[in-house]
Amino acid sequence: MVKQLVKISICQLWLVWVCGYTAQAQLTATQSLVDPIATSWADITVRVMTKAPKNTPTYGSRAIGYLGLTMYETVVYASPRHRSVIRKLSDTLSLPKPDLRKTYCWELALNAGQAYMHRALYGYTQKMQPIDSLEQAIHQVYASQLNPEVVERSEQFGKAIAAKIYEWSKSDGGHEGYERNFPKEYKRPVGAGLWVPPVIGQSNTKIPMHPTWGQNRTFSHRNSQLPLPKPLAYSTDTTSQYYRYYKEVYDRKISLTEADRAIVMWWGDDPTETCSPPGHSYNLATIAIRNSHVDLVKAAETYARVGMAVADAFTCCWKVKFTYMVERPSSFIKKSILPNTTWFPWLPFFLEPPFPSFYSGHAVQSAATATVLTELYGTSFSFTDNTHAKRPKTIYQAQNPLPVNPNPSTYSDYYPTYTDYTLTYEARHYASFWDAAQECANSRLMGGIHTRYDNEVGLAEGTKIGKNINSLRWH
Repeated sequence: MVKQLVKISICQLWLVWVCGYTAQAQLTATQSLVDPIATSWADITVRVMTKAPKNTPTYGSRAIGYLGLTMYETVVYASPRHRSVIRKLSDTLSLPKPDLRKTYCWELALNAGQAYMHRALYGYTQKMQPIDSLEQAIHQVYASQLNPEVVERSEQFGKAIAAKIYEWSKSDGGHEGYERNFPKEYKRPVGAGLWVPPVIGQSNTKIPMHPTWGQNRTFSHRNSQLPLPKPLAYSTDTTSQYYRYYKEVYDRKISLTEADRAIVMWWGDDPTETCSPPGHSYNLATIAIRNSHVDLVKAAETYARVGMAVADAFTCCWKVKFTYMVERPSSFIKKSILPNTTWFPWLPFFLEPPFPSFYSGHAVQSAATATVLTELYGTSFSFTDNTHAKRPKTIYQAQNPLPVNPNPSTYSDYYPTYTDYTLTYEARHYASFWDAAQECANSRLMGGIHTRYDNEVGLAEGTKIGKNINSLRWH
């Protein structure tokens, strides 16, 4: 019979890791026994993503997809009610199985698998010290309590699972995607209503980010078969839906409050400064796990579902973005709403990302995450999002609204003014996962980089994607 051995407290693990205390000194009968291993690795994942050079939400989504799947497959045999999902993802991929006559420490299997996969996915950063330290700390705590044969068997099993999954990952189209974030050979289509590089944006490049990412393999085959939603028909007619949606973006910027700007920046998740949207979603999974005190296997299942849902959300979203190449609000507002501000065009409150608008990546991945977490933890799961709570204050210079004036006659009609804002990142509370997803989507409209239609379609598509991940036979 396969047995799960040894539990330690988060406090114990932290002291071992940071202070170098011996495992034996930290094991006391009075401390509560909880399982920190999965969340400790997720914390490191978010930290690595934040610090990684060439960080993009596309590559980050792929990373948490494989990290979450690896975590689940290394511990799934610890639970009699859970089952491997690997054959639902690939008919040809077969993973190693444990010898059910022998004993395993599933925490050590998870530990070895996560360390292997982190090195495989982020070894290019050459900053593996946090990975090495955490792996060694966990190893020491558990190895001190176990037969060496159990330790060796468990760690070899975890590495073998990770190695198989990593080899499979190489064929998905996104392998080493950080090497081609902005491919020079890409030729951008030109035409009315099509995306153009922002005047001022998150990146200085005029090439869009990962234009072929939508061709990558999804984790769920059903997600690859989803029909592509259609964008609104381009029109400069002031009575058209297209014009009204883009005009709303302009109008919304005028009415932004301090609270609105705080929401925009909280969900900004700029990959050049933060863990990006995938890391934010992975941290929401951690919050759900910690608040619910779930066991090791459900924690791993949570990361697997969220990771794969977010990864598929970005693949599906990028397929749509680069099929239609829909323009961002900034270019339409410049041409059709404020045509006389050529020298100093209208800018959104939040810096524009380097890829097409339709549909919203934030919205789709937030909805996919909410769909998964809601099934696992319920519809009324209230929580506090601490993802950016320790981020230092930001001084942000934002362009003030330009007047809609077809016949400019004053200096201010041509030249905008700017206001400096000091933004403090404070943890935000939500009544449910969908409450957070809705706010995330709406933040893109308030930030001036998406229309309401982009967000609505993103939420709808993310729901489908999350449901397809949920439909895998987890139990």
